[in-house]
Amino acid sequence: MKREAIENKMKNHKPSIIGQKQITNYSILLPLMEKEGELHLVFEVRSLQMRRQPGEICFPGGKVDRQDRQVLDAAVREAKEELGITGHDIEKVYPFDYMVSPFGMIVHTYVGFLNCPEDRISPNPAEVEEVFTVPLSFFQENEPDIHYVNFDVIPDEGFPFELIANGRDYEWQTRKMEEFFYQYEDKVIWGLTARVLHAFIESLD
Repeated sequence: MKREAIENKMKNHKPSIIGQKQITNYSILLPLMEKEGELHLVFEVRSLQMRRQPGEICFPGGKVDRQDRQVLDAAVREAKEELGITGHDIEKVYPFDYMVSPFGMIVHTYVGFLNCPEDRISPNPAEVEEVFTVPLSFFQENEPDIHYVNFDVIPDEGFPFELIANGRDYEWQTRKMEEFFYQYEDKVIWGLTARVLHAFIESLD
């Protein structure tokens, strides 16, 4: 290939994440609602019948499907399906940050406001065990507990150590990841939900 051809390709190239074809996009909504004179965040407890992470606490959200014109549409669609509300019950949705997970997914986050009373929420029992709210002020006034998870590198059997410098003595990079834990009454919020929540609370300072 000639230099000119490469230059033309680079001029028209839009940067993206290397390996993006293997990455799944997810979209979640951080719903806020007025309750008892102050703002509350709305959380879900995943149905105990769910195959993945049953009983864990999360925000509404899920995988971005082909039917979603924008990533934002997936967050709103999932919130409607899971909370049993309509599009008219969600207003002023704003993009927040996104997270690239080491487990092969990008999580896009949005902050929106529910303009419906709490008793209008009718969770989908196939996905949601229960819905509860926590005053936003609780998270602003209480720091999470922080614990750590270590990721070790374990090459598969048959890995060609003979092809790399230092062979079996190669020093792999390991990773330590923070895990945030918020405890509110009898609820424990941790994992990806707590990570997104912590970032959102920090952004309000």
